[in-house]
Amino acid sequence: MESKKIEKRIMGRFRIEGRVEKVEEYGGGHINATYLVRSEGGKYILQRINSRLFKDVPALMRNIEMVTEESRRRTVERGGDPIREGLTLVKTKEDKPYYYCGKEYYRVYVFIDKATTYDVVEKPEHFFEAAVAFGNFANMLSSFDAKQLSETIPDFHNTGVRYESFIEAVERDAYGRAEGVKKEIQWVKDRQEYATAITSLLESGEIPYRVTHNDTKLNNVMIDDETGKGIAVVDLDTIMPGSLCYDFGDAIRFGCNPAAEDERDLGKVVFQTTLFEQFVKGYLSAVGGSITGTEKEKLALSAIVMTYECGMRFLTDYLNGDTYFRTHREGQNLDRARTQFKLVSDMEGQLDHMTNIVSKY
Repeated sequence: MESKKIEKRIMGRFRIEGRVEKVEEYGGGHINATYLVRSEGGKYILQRINSRLFKDVPALMRNIEMVTEESRRRTVERGGDPIREGLTLVKTKEDKPYYYCGKEYYRVYVFIDKATTYDVVEKPEHFFEAAVAFGNFANMLSSFDAKQLSETIPDFHNTGVRYESFIEAVERDAYGRAEGVKKEIQWVKDRQEYATAITSLLESGEIPYRVTHNDTKLNNVMIDDETGKGIAVVDLDTIMPGSLCYDFGDAIRFGCNPAAEDERDLGKVVFQTTLFEQFVKGYLSAVGGSITGTEKEKLALSAIVMTYECGMRFLTDYLNGDTYFRTHREGQNLDRARTQFKLVSDMEGQLDHMTNIVSKY
């Protein structure tokens, strides 16, 4: 979109300070179109929300509005800087958290300056700081009633439902691919107990529903350029009610493997317990007493469950003809599935050690 069009038709609808001076494309995200906007009064992030993926944008934005307001309140209470330590929504002139132009949805955040996100774990300290940031995020929202939030992507981390979808894909075998992946299919079936390991605890009330981020990758934490500290959790599009174990487990899945997600040489795919310990130490130091005993007991297992779920989703998509995850070559989703399965196997061999690490902290 041309910058003049953004300036006149979109940014003019929001309560920003001063006249817009410059608009440029920003970041490497694949979901929403993102722009850095410089005005006379400051910097902002403008996003065109992907309403093809997010079917109910008003509900999504209500989630974000409620969570950012609660985070802001808690940050102010402890004497922090709410502008720097979290996302700040800029309202429209009609006092709405988004602008709808009859075709597309837009939102604006205050830009968090002098901080960087990292796509890979370049040094253990960054992973530790990401853990602290996600732990603080969970702690800040621990008293917020998560059931106020809309489930904008139904059953997103319902591993049991994901397993049912996998079985359906195997039985349908729409693209004739099941014969070539019998080993992988059996591998998933042999571990069916993982599918309900967390969801059954939520349903029974043994662990509480919480505000969950659901995309706890390193690149969703802003690291302060000067101090190296994790200061803010960003990208709240998948905020929903769920389990703290979802967020912990998915962060471990992403951060503790040095290989690419679609690595074909599975010898390079290893579970790094040193990084696991860094994350556990940082996360538990920040989440504090808001985590329950049962949640703590399931942290190590949750890393296995979330990795199992992710691999199963890749394999399901492969069987369904690669319709969900973007692929750039033949068999990429199958390779992605195999890396996750290799990680699960590594974790299974180290589960006792992982549990001991959690107990240590």
